[in-house]
Amino acid sequence: MLNMNEVRRIVVKVGTSTLTYANGKLNIGRIERLSRTISDLRNRGYEMVLVSSGAVGVGAAKLGLRERPRELAMKQAAAAVGQCELMHIYDKMFLEYGVNVAQILLTRENIIDDDQRRNIQNTFSALLRTGAVPIVNENDTVATAELTRIESFGDNDTLSAVVARICEADLLVIFSDIEGLYDADPRKNPQAKLIGHVSRIDAKIRRMAGGAGTANGTGGMATKLTAAELCMDADIPMLVASGEREGLLYDIVDGKPVGTLFARAHS
Repeated sequence: MLNMNEVRRIVVKVGTSTLTYANGKLNIGRIERLSRTISDLRNRGYEMVLVSSGAVGVGAAKLGLRERPRELAMKQAAAAVGQCELMHIYDKMFLEYGVNVAQILLTRENIIDDDQRRNIQNTFSALLRTGAVPIVNENDTVATAELTRIESFGDNDTLSAVVARICEADLLVIFSDIEGLYDADPRKNPQAKLIGHVSRIDAKIRRMAGGAGTANGTGGMATKLTAAELCMDADIPMLVASGEREGLLYDIVDGKPVGTLFARAHS
């Protein structure tokens, strides 16, 4: 079980499927509730970091594109427009609750280079000391790897785990479009059962994870296992839960069983 008495610094990752409707437009109501809850938890004394996907999808919708672009240059253009739109919305909504936000855009090179990584760690520490909420995304306008699905973070699930490690977070929460890891695909099998706790990732767990997620997103449960391995290697608990359920972050900090917890079993 997750001991919330040991948790102070929380990284929350939200994906495109959580932030947008099926047509790619922003789900303003859900973003408003997320901003309010994170602000409230910060007021409770938690240090909050948000890893937010959605730039390409939001930018594509704002540019009037009918589907997620396939050409690299157009993906990067959509990301540039969408990132601006996302941060405008976040800044406006968090300020309603007296909370400052900061934008941090990362590439894989930033993490691999020791000097750059230390600078990023120092930036996170300084921001969190001031009570600001860092909002992180991959820098899609220069990081071609994620957009072309080659070598990089691969997706924002992995990025969120990297951020959790850099921040020395006490918990990573990944919001998904399903409740967590099931023993079968719940979209196809109504008898599928939610797995509450995974202490070790093996071949059986990988088979359960399946493939990709929704059309607007880039990651499915398989990418969350990669994130879980990174977290478990650093002894950081990671929760996967539904981004559609209101008040879920409150349930988590109140110690209620939610989604799937990936955490080593301690004797």
